[in-house]
Amino acid sequence: MATFDRITFDHKIIGGRACIRGLRIPVSVIMGQIAHGATFEEILADYPDLESEDIKQVMEYAAWLTQEEVSLA
Repeated sequence: MATFDRITFDHKIIGGRACIRGLRIPVSVIMGQIAHGATFEEILADYPDLESEDIKQVMEYAAWLTQEEVSLA
């Protein structure tokens, strides 16, 4: 089981959606920026409270979420 110590869930913060260290920065927003070509440096400039390790863990978390099994039967 993967451990994501920088990804937090709190129903009081953005409705319980996955966010980064309780900072009200949704994982989905950062992943969306990466998908649209933003660099780590650009993301860190836009969100000064983030650290490089936060972005790395967002990517690891997204990769972990996509590990699904598909039955072709």
